[in-house]
Amino acid sequence: MPLAIEIIIYVVIAIVVFIVAFFLGITYRKKVSEREIQSAEEKAKRIINDSIKAAESKKREALLEAKEEIHKSRSEYEREVRERRAEFQKQERRLQQKEETLDKKSDTLEKKTETLQKKLSELEESYEEVAALKRSQFEMLEKISGYTVEEAKAYLIKNLESEVTHEAAMKIKEIEARFKDEADQKAREYISLAIQRCAADHVTEATVSVVPLPNDEMKGRIIGREGRNIRAIETLTGVDLIIDDTPEAITLSSFDPVRREIARIAVEKLIIDGRIHPARIEEMVEKAKKEVDATIKSEGERATFETGVHGLHPEVVKLLGRQKYRTSYGQNVLNHSIEVAHVAGLLASELGVDAMVAKRAGLLHDLGKSIDHEVEGSHVTIGVELARKYKESEEVIHAIHAHHGDVEAKTVIACIVQASDTISAARPGARRENIESYIKRLEKLEELTNSFNGVESSYAIQAGREIRIMVKPEEVSEDQMILLARDIARKIENDLEYPGQIKVNLLRETKAIEYAK
Repeated sequence: MPLAIEIIIYVVIAIVVFIVAFFLGITYRKKVSEREIQSAEEKAKRIINDSIKAAESKKREALLEAKEEIHKSRSEYEREVRERRAEFQKQERRLQQKEETLDKKSDTLEKKTETLQKKLSELEESYEEVAALKRSQFEMLEKISGYTVEEAKAYLIKNLESEVTHEAAMKIKEIEARFKDEADQKAREYISLAIQRCAADHVTEATVSVVPLPNDEMKGRIIGREGRNIRAIETLTGVDLIIDDTPEAITLSSFDPVRREIARIAVEKLIIDGRIHPARIEEMVEKAKKEVDATIKSEGERATFETGVHGLHPEVVKLLGRQKYRTSYGQNVLNHSIEVAHVAGLLASELGVDAMVAKRAGLLHDLGKSIDHEVEGSHVTIGVELARKYKESEEVIHAIHAHHGDVEAKTVIACIVQASDTISAARPGARRENIESYIKRLEKLEELTNSFNGVESSYAIQAGREIRIMVKPEEVSEDQMILLARDIARKIENDLEYPGQIKVNLLRETKAIEYAK
């Protein structure tokens, strides 16, 4: 066979094989595509079915939630309706009770009105009976006395005039005699004061302090606008500032030397500082109080150093320092205590007993006078309690208890302290009794005033002629101040004895303090 024919045959065979393969491939692809289409259709149906099921589930859930919400809203509505219904019923019962109460009150008022009308009618009848009885009595009196009403009035007026004239004359004589007695008493006081100043080494402390001023213009600044500065000083310190015609000086007056000293230091600081207003005054008064406290401590330490008495409790040292500002019958108590300690030590040395114990007892014998205006009881009882509180020995306590004869002196030390106290008090010019009674009277006046509810603090000023009272604004109103002042004045009249009259001056002040930060 020729080669060309074989090639043709091979080509034909190849073409036939290719065509057969092509058709077979197409058939296979068709079947595969049909299978994929069928699978996709099944998957689509499955997805659609799942979506329908999910939608049905969501629908059921939404229906359930809607039903629950409707049920919840219905429950809340029903509960609110019940509450409102209960409240309406409660209001209805309350209104019904009020109506019943008003009906009862109306009935009671009607009964009272009827009773009142009856009483008014009875009163009118009684008034007519009294008027008739009065007329008959007047007629009977005119017949018995032989005087008409006008003649009787003239007779009584004539007799009363003569009696009043007599009483007026007696009153004038009484007033003249009283003024004469007071003048004699004042003269004796001035003479005794002069003798005392000449005879004594320790001059009696006065009841006034003078503060020098750089110029008279400073007086106006201390007084302040509408007197607010001077009122603040007097209120915070309890002293009376006297600003008169004395050139370049003001006077501080108070029976309490501690208050007066605090006021003096505060005023001097204000003058040096130059800024004078209520807030600065309050600040300076606090500084002055601290300075006085420091002075009290140093004075107590000085007393222990001078007498050689050591080992005292720090509070006892402070109590001794307070005696610097305390006087007894015009005698400075701290100087008196130091003097008694020295005398007791000398007597003990002469008698051969423990001089240090005698000095200790002598120094502490008037310890109660440091706080006797703050604590009830005599200074002896207070001193014994303080000595026992701060662990002093029984020998010292007994000497304190016996130095005025409250108990019998059973030890030599007690007898020595008693004698030393008498020696110190009996020397010429050591004491002046009227100043003690004067201070006691002022302290009693303050104590009586402080006993009233609503009183914050009180200060006796003007030598006891005025009591200045600070009340608590939250407890005492403006209207209540008038009644409180009247009650205090009545109490003073009934419980105290005093010359002349006492002015009761109530002050009410509300303060508000805040800080800007």
